[in-house]
Amino acid sequence: MGKPPVASGHQEPWATSVRSLAALPNTSCKLSGLVTEADWKTWRAEDLQPYTDTALDAFGPSRLMFGSDWPVCTLAATYDQVADTARQLTHELGAAERTEVFEGTATRVYGL
Repeated sequence: MGKPPVASGHQEPWATSVRSLAALPNTSCKLSGLVTEADWKTWRAEDLQPYTDTALDAFGPSRLMFGSDWPVCTLAATYDQVADTARQLTHELGAAERTEVFEGTATRVYGL
């Protein structure tokens, strides 16, 4: 997600840059690397939600894909914590939209 400034709580200029990239139809975004951009010891899913919401709004579920950022994520969380948090951050999506984020987008982008 382009290393959003989660620890500072600011969204700009990151959000504007993400929206500019999303305006290009041949781009996609990986829901990844958020926990290491937050405070490694005290982050909560709520800290990450605004950044996830911005990426979802800009790219939509069909161009956003889950990525764990493993092994780098282990500086701040386990793989299971990252995956569980990603599910929590996307809990408001419908089943088909969640399938896009966790399967469909990567399948298309990487030709799997």
